[in-house]
Amino acid sequence: MSSLRIISYNVNGIRSAMNKGLIEWLKTDPADIICIQETKAHKDNVAHHLITELGYHDYWFSAKKKGYSGVAVFTKLKPDHVEYGTGHSVSDDEGRVIQLDFGDIRLINAYFPSGTSGEERQGYKYQWLDEFYTYLEELKKKKPRLIVCGDYNIAHQEIDIHDPKGNKKNSGFLPEERAWMDKFMTNGWVDGFRRLNPDPHNYTWWSQRFPTVRLENKGWRIDYISVTDPLKGSLLKTAIYPDVRQSDHCPVYLELSL
Repeated sequence: MSSLRIISYNVNGIRSAMNKGLIEWLKTDPADIICIQETKAHKDNVAHHLITELGYHDYWFSAKKKGYSGVAVFTKLKPDHVEYGTGHSVSDDEGRVIQLDFGDIRLINAYFPSGTSGEERQGYKYQWLDEFYTYLEELKKKKPRLIVCGDYNIAHQEIDIHDPKGNKKNSGFLPEERAWMDKFMTNGWVDGFRRLNPDPHNYTWWSQRFPTVRLENKGWRIDYISVTDPLKGSLLKTAIYPDVRQSDHCPVYLELSL
């Protein structure tokens, strides 16, 4: 294998996504490693044999609360090591981070909190961002070749959102959240998609409250695959797949040379 193909996809409920053709899409072999966020299910409650029958090893880290949050990774490459969570209790109770080692590369699949439900969760989002940043800083010293993919729940720059002026007071595009992204991206990390694709109007999430916004491509780019500086020279290809429609998000693709 000369390259590593990775997809990050917030499925907004894996059982719902499976009912909308997720398995059929997986049969097209979209990537070697599929990082899923917002499973909203425990492994035992999902027909996961449909995934393993396609040649994937599956690893799940679900929230304690039923029908909420959760991450999973489906991988055709067997990892050398799997780690569940980051040791931060609220985050781990919500099933937000799963980590897999492939040789000297660590892949981190993360579902960042949303702050849209009110001030309390927005406050927790800032706490989570700080905890995660510190965690990654420490991890980078031991494992410099890192990939963080997932739903970051933040549109970084004006190019990443269809209506920057109208959304500047909305969670996901607040100045403090964007400042965190600035700090993250200028401290040893590269946004894989933006590194290879400078074009506007590339989004990964569309509000379901307004049925036409996806047709009109009035979206947000809040799903990312970021790599540390030692991997930035390995970036080969990137893509966003808006026509894959099992969720209000769409998959993000990144290919790295090994």
